[in-house]
Amino acid sequence: MKTIDELLADGVSGKRVFVRADLNVPLADGTITDDGRIRAVVPTIKALADAGAEVVVASHLGRPKGVPDPAFSLLPVAERLAELLGTPVAFAEDTVGPAAHAAVDGLEPGQVAVVENLRFNPGETSKDDTERGEFADRLAALADVYVGDGFGAVHRKHASVYDLPARLPHYAGYLIAREVGVLKKLTDDVRRPYVVVLGGAKVSDKLAVIDQLLGKADRLLIGGGMAYTFLKAQGHEVGISLLQEDQIPAVKEYMERAEKNGVELVLPVDVLVSPEFPDLKTKAPSQYTVVDADKIPADQEGLDIGPRTRELYASKLGDAETVFWNGPMGVFEHPDYAEGTKAVAQALVDSDGFTVVGGGDSAAAVRTLGFDENAFGHISTGGGASLEYLEGKTLPGLAALED
Repeated sequence: MKTIDELLADGVSGKRVFVRADLNVPLADGTITDDGRIRAVVPTIKALADAGAEVVVASHLGRPKGVPDPAFSLLPVAERLAELLGTPVAFAEDTVGPAAHAAVDGLEPGQVAVVENLRFNPGETSKDDTERGEFADRLAALADVYVGDGFGAVHRKHASVYDLPARLPHYAGYLIAREVGVLKKLTDDVRRPYVVVLGGAKVSDKLAVIDQLLGKADRLLIGGGMAYTFLKAQGHEVGISLLQEDQIPAVKEYMERAEKNGVELVLPVDVLVSPEFPDLKTKAPSQYTVVDADKIPADQEGLDIGPRTRELYASKLGDAETVFWNGPMGVFEHPDYAEGTKAVAQALVDSDGFTVVGGGDSAAAVRTLGFDENAFGHISTGGGASLEYLEGKTLPGLAALED
């Protein structure tokens, strides 16, 4: 795929460049709680603006179901982008309507505009090729060139991700180029030992990537809610912990394959349990106990890996040359259950290997828990996209950027 460096070399002064970013940031009462995805696309936008382009930035935010919804407006994002760029950013109150065209027509070389949430139009996410194409046509009328830099959306066959690049000269932005380069190090040119840490709530979300990793990784460390399905598959009581009973047969098969393939699959040896889920709003102290992973009481819920497991996982990460981590080890949003996720993050910081934080909740946890982002080899902006790439899937947004 062609990159933004090639576009800049050809010259963009006076050209309208449509940048498909991923500005899908978390909001609380209209306030951005994690601006990592905005900061990640700033280098691309700044490089284009500094070169004299008229930059049109577009993104989705949340799931507004094809109609305008003030709760999902990109206005706070545009305001934060202006702060990060240190220059005014125009904001259009629609996506392809009069306001968008007025904002774009008003741009001078070096200026930036953000159009409203792409998903306010049903054509963005439509499964109908014609409807999606018609929306892509309207987006294409806003620009001369397309730059794809929304890595967190490249696994979606959406109009602005998949159909629009076919209608304009297209290039990969700095973020996508960097993300793809990192993922190739996890698939094509792996330094060993290669250790993968998987957490999060649902084992079903990770089965496909586990299937692929059983032929690539040297070690799999399992935590988070998904660990309880593994423990149940071993015949242990898991109480009222998160459990996907329908996935137990698949988990048993993967555990057998791991042993056959010589892949070390490591599960928690102790966990923090409580009779009730903690209050994440007030973060009031929670009543919990530490128990062996095979002795979870029937009326208790596992909420984090325990201290012995933290030490075990840190030791399993100690000699790693390559690490990929996706998914927290527990309910990290509550201080009582954040230590497991902190321990994994710290082990990556302490590692001499190439460490990748696979986006989503893992990236949010790194920032929420106060870690220096520069202490990791790479923090991805796309959890779902990263996993699908590692699964070996063709990602529509990357395929669309290929020549």
